[in-house]
Amino acid sequence: MAEWIGINRRARRCYGFDEVALVPGAQTVNPNEVNANFEFNGKKFKIPILAAAMDGVVNVRFAIEMSRLGGIAVLNLDGIQTRYENPDDVLEEISKATPQKATELIQKVYTTPIKEKLVSKRVAEIKKAKAMACVSCIPANAEKFSKLAIAAGADIFVVQSTVATIKHISTQYKTLNLEKFCKSIKIPVILGNCVTYETTLDLMSTGASGLLIGVGPGAACTTRGVLGIGVPQVTATVDAAGARDFYYKRTGKYVSIITDGGMNRGGDICKAFACGADAVMIGSSFARAQEAPGRGFHWGMATSHVNLPRGTRIQVGTTGTLKDILLGPAKVDDGSQNLLGALKTSMGSLGASDLKDMHDVEIIIAPSIQTEGKIFQVGQRVGMGK
Repeated sequence: MAEWIGINRRARRCYGFDEVALVPGAQTVNPNEVNANFEFNGKKFKIPILAAAMDGVVNVRFAIEMSRLGGIAVLNLDGIQTRYENPDDVLEEISKATPQKATELIQKVYTTPIKEKLVSKRVAEIKKAKAMACVSCIPANAEKFSKLAIAAGADIFVVQSTVATIKHISTQYKTLNLEKFCKSIKIPVILGNCVTYETTLDLMSTGASGLLIGVGPGAACTTRGVLGIGVPQVTATVDAAGARDFYYKRTGKYVSIITDGGMNRGGDICKAFACGADAVMIGSSFARAQEAPGRGFHWGMATSHVNLPRGTRIQVGTTGTLKDILLGPAKVDDGSQNLLGALKTSMGSLGASDLKDMHDVEIIIAPSIQTEGKIFQVGQRVGMGK
């Protein structure tokens, strides 16, 4: 409920992943027998975790491997992969830049124009390997790039901006009619990003198959500091899931909710599903994979903005293969590997047989859940103390 923050002004209390915990129920399930499949537009994916469309995370090689393992990786059509025939040289340069020069360098390399032939080429390279091709771009490029991507065999198209609405107002440029766009193309569309019940309902009315939930929670994103906007992911996901359920009851169409960002460990992912997510999207955890193109570095999607960067380059290191991170066995103690194993084990402990059951588990407000009894881990910077 809203609380007074001053004279004549009230504000709603919202919650993030570190402030809540999941309560084990009256039954448990063998983790090997739970169903963690993500069903999207008639297809089933073994891994309900998407890799974010970030240039330090997804390239063609990564997308192919993610698809082979049973998940979805989103390739950024506005990024380095479509600006440079040889992106590895640029990625190497970014990885070697000092922290003081990294943002300036990223701004510079993203001024090279996008080459339309590379949009088609990257999608074709993924499809040649018989992999799932999911691609993303900003609204301004959606009409042009969607035609190129679909002609090359793309399976899913994502239109992503910092804040997505159906009521964008501008007198300086043509805005994208999201409803017209979604109905004009023959493959599923995912729209993002949003964080409120009302906007979620609005975006569902466009005909989109999925929505990305989250503004500014990503490890490399600085939107919350630069612009002061955002809603903690627990509250944002719960509100969006409520809108999804209302929309489904009203129309009979189920639109997937994908919590995007703010999850660094298996426990965060489990909480997102308990809040109502159908899938999650993460970046920084995958940036640590050997297959990731960032060479142990990760940067936000808006880091390259010429006038107002809303991201930064962070060093996440390389901790294992993509298989280690998704399926294990985990070789680190901080919950950042074997993410699917963590989800299934949590589901078993909570008595959830599938992801829909996860939506009904009890959630409690527990600000001390991350620190209670962890004094030695914190002092020694191991496990949950990192």
